[in-house]
Amino acid sequence: MTVDTVFWLLSMTKAFTATACMQLIEQGRIGLDDDAAKYLPELASPQILEGFAADGTPRLRPAKRAIKVRHLLTHTSGYTYSIWSEALTHYEQVTGMPDIATCKNAAFTAPLECEPGERWEYGISMDWVGKLVEAVSDQSLEVYFRENIFAPLGMKDSGFLIGSQQKRRVASFHSRRADGGLEPAPFGMPQRPEFFMGGGGAFSTPRDYMAFLRALLNGGALNGVRILRPETVAMMMQNQIGELNVHEMRSAQPSFSRSFDQFPGQPHKWGLSFDINTQAGPNGRSAGSVSWAGLLNCYFWLDPVKHVAGALFTQILPFYDERVVALYGAFERELYASLA
Repeated sequence: MTVDTVFWLLSMTKAFTATACMQLIEQGRIGLDDDAAKYLPELASPQILEGFAADGTPRLRPAKRAIKVRHLLTHTSGYTYSIWSEALTHYEQVTGMPDIATCKNAAFTAPLECEPGERWEYGISMDWVGKLVEAVSDQSLEVYFRENIFAPLGMKDSGFLIGSQQKRRVASFHSRRADGGLEPAPFGMPQRPEFFMGGGGAFSTPRDYMAFLRALLNGGALNGVRILRPETVAMMMQNQIGELNVHEMRSAQPSFSRSFDQFPGQPHKWGLSFDINTQAGPNGRSAGSVSWAGLLNCYFWLDPVKHVAGALFTQILPFYDERVVALYGAFERELYASLA
């Protein structure tokens, strides 16, 4: 492993997609409280999954509220992921709808599991934001990210379509065995996707991703290049879900993920689009820090109070691996101890 090893980011892609959307909001081309259907007509009539009939047929009803752009950016749209939803897992099984990870457009036919704005539910919302960015910019995410985020920040090893030069530096993927050992296996995101997955399809390197995190930590600029205004970055790191709370993501597919809660027993909020710990973290980060992770056990945090950014990269399933999480905590503690 080196700082130029290539990793599949999975949900650490979401921070790029949120940044792209906020750039368009800064330009007045998208309104945070606009109906998402203004830009994506396919979101005009969302359906809510209420359960299943005796014969397994899904019971659906029309949503009573419109999905706002804000709902998509804050995971309050009602969309979920099957990995952490028994209902959506069953829905995929009985309907044959593909999972979003296949990069098939048919995955966007998924129903909601609650009314927009009703509660925080982690899911494919940011994949819809990716579609939104493409619709408004008239560019693919591959091109938009490269021109507006990656090239300005000097991130030469980041994108959705992996080149032959990067392919030689891809980190090997492993699954955790029951005995605690690691089993190597092939892994890669689809390279001829039907859409670019704004919620989890990108690759990057630690060197590149840290450049991105440093830009956010510096209020949207790095080495004299600005990608966001300071006030926009500050807004992204503030609570955007009001009285709602981020809750434990209970695993419905243990081979892919254990149940996940970064701050058990503590209230935490969501920004645009980050998890926010409202109390000081157990390993050193300040209250008001933001963070998230990727399914293959990659993690990052930004501490705007102590001006610290950190990230840890692995390529292991299932997510929230106990040994990796312990290493992540030890890394954070040692980093803050070195600053004392």
